[in-house]
Amino acid sequence: MTVLTHELEDPHDPRLARAADGLLRTFNEAGVLDASDVHVARRLCALTAEDDPLAALAVAFVVRAVRGGSVCVDLASVADVELAALPDLPWPDPDDWHTAVSASGLVTADQPVLRVLDSDDTRLLYLDRYWREEEQVHADLVGRPAGADAPDETWLAGALDRVFPAEGYDEQRAAARVALTRATTVLTGGPGTGKTTTVAALLALCAEQADLAGAPPLRIALAAPTGKAAARLQQAVEHEVSKLPPADRARLAGVRAVTLHRLLGARPDTASRFRHHRDNRLPHDVVVVDETSMVSLTMMARLLESVRAGSRLILVGDPFQLASVEAGAVLADLVDAVQERSGIGIAALVTSHRFGESIGGLAEAVRRGDADDAVALLEAGGDHMALLDVPDPAGAVRGLVAPHALAVLRAAEAGDAEHALELLEQKRLLCAHREGPYGVRHWNAQVERWLGEDTGEPIWSTWYAGRPLLVTANDYGLGIYNGDVGVTVRPPEGSPRRALRAAIDGSTGRLDLATSRVAQVETMHALTIHKSQGSQADEVVVVLPPLESRLLTRELFYTAITRARRRVVVVGSPDDVRAAIERRAVRATGLRQRLAGPSTD
Repeated sequence: MTVLTHELEDPHDPRLARAADGLLRTFNEAGVLDASDVHVARRLCALTAEDDPLAALAVAFVVRAVRGGSVCVDLASVADVELAALPDLPWPDPDDWHTAVSASGLVTADQPVLRVLDSDDTRLLYLDRYWREEEQVHADLVGRPAGADAPDETWLAGALDRVFPAEGYDEQRAAARVALTRATTVLTGGPGTGKTTTVAALLALCAEQADLAGAPPLRIALAAPTGKAAARLQQAVEHEVSKLPPADRARLAGVRAVTLHRLLGARPDTASRFRHHRDNRLPHDVVVVDETSMVSLTMMARLLESVRAGSRLILVGDPFQLASVEAGAVLADLVDAVQERSGIGIAALVTSHRFGESIGGLAEAVRRGDADDAVALLEAGGDHMALLDVPDPAGAVRGLVAPHALAVLRAAEAGDAEHALELLEQKRLLCAHREGPYGVRHWNAQVERWLGEDTGEPIWSTWYAGRPLLVTANDYGLGIYNGDVGVTVRPPEGSPRRALRAAIDGSTGRLDLATSRVAQVETMHALTIHKSQGSQADEVVVVLPPLESRLLTRELFYTAITRARRRVVVVGSPDDVRAAIERRAVRATGLRQRLAGPSTD
């Protein structure tokens, strides 16, 4: 990956750790390390009486890695990759650096701060917490039963004919066969490849198996990382189940999707531990987790320790999407490293049934890293995509999103919450950043200014009719969850009270709440691409950041364009598109290495 750093020249720059000295100060002033990396390194070294500057520098790089989404760092790779970009810095010799760290009390203490995972190719350095979590995830995955008894072929052939359409679903049938013979299955595929169709059919088959065996009704859990993803999973599964025969529909009646936090049982005293754990397992016979690419290493560790050994676990997701905001890339690691002997089944769906040749072709070009093909498709345009290469994107973005925002506002002012929420799903403005001229905060302010100009009534308050809302934290009392969306609505004429209300499209249905009760929300005229995962819109407008942005990666671009159902508009230059596709968001982990090793079965 391209290394992008900026020398910190302003002595008052908040990214500068003014108390640091030696190597930490040198690398901090060069913009390689952030102040937070340096502060954590200095504190941990002070607590362990470690005074070796090489050890302190290693800690800072581990902290930087976690901040960037990795769970560990390969010191040799850091030196090799970044030395080419910053040759004037005093980079330690990788062997000397590794030797110093390995001999440090940070590693050798009875309760170590750092852990080392050595192999023939890499020397990975971890903070102790992430080393333990990765070790646990690996042990729990390979320690699960290798599989289940193969179902009767005569029954299976007839059952597959019943739950899948006659033609065009060979990939889904094959995936169901894999999942029925495994205790743990990873079901992968891009948008529109039929993942939910496969899940619904598979649940019907599992429920019928239990019924034929005379077992109690199957206990099924459906979960997703965010409230919005859980809501979409619920709607999609209900839609697919409605197509099944009456007996299958009856067996799957009442199955509800919830957030992972709710499934595991959130606790008020901690954000990283739950009511369900190794000594209090989940009661479910089948656990399905959607949008697994968004699940961090820590959350995967909590999930795996909570699932009973006899339960069937199905992890569903798209490994090409952005990984979790937190550290880890568990789904990608599983797909890349799992072997048959590990007992984990991999079922890949490839053919998209949602996109036409246009958006589907663009997504495929991005996924395989063909920048020229992707640019050619965008420049060719058509009804389903466009590339707007303009010096100032403001005018282009205004023409694309302001009329839509105005339509939402008109519906909300008229008190038509249902129509306002429907309009909200038609178009989405996506950005890579939160701050800066290409960020969400900037574009939210721009859209509100345009609304004021179009209506003649400037927006002066945080709450106003037509304000699109994104819930940013779970509130179990209200029944709203991180990722839920909504809109502020004024009750219609004739209502007893005309105070603004928040209409939230939650995972359990639409909620009508007083705005004073909805505390942790953000304005959503624009949305970060990371937070858009698990949602879709008819048309997506993607504002690409400049070339020097660290966030401009293939995974980010792929995630953005695949949020669109019918049309995607990319605001940026061909060079921006090429830079995004050619730059990978590679995360350092050791899980892939552990999984690829000898099985413990």
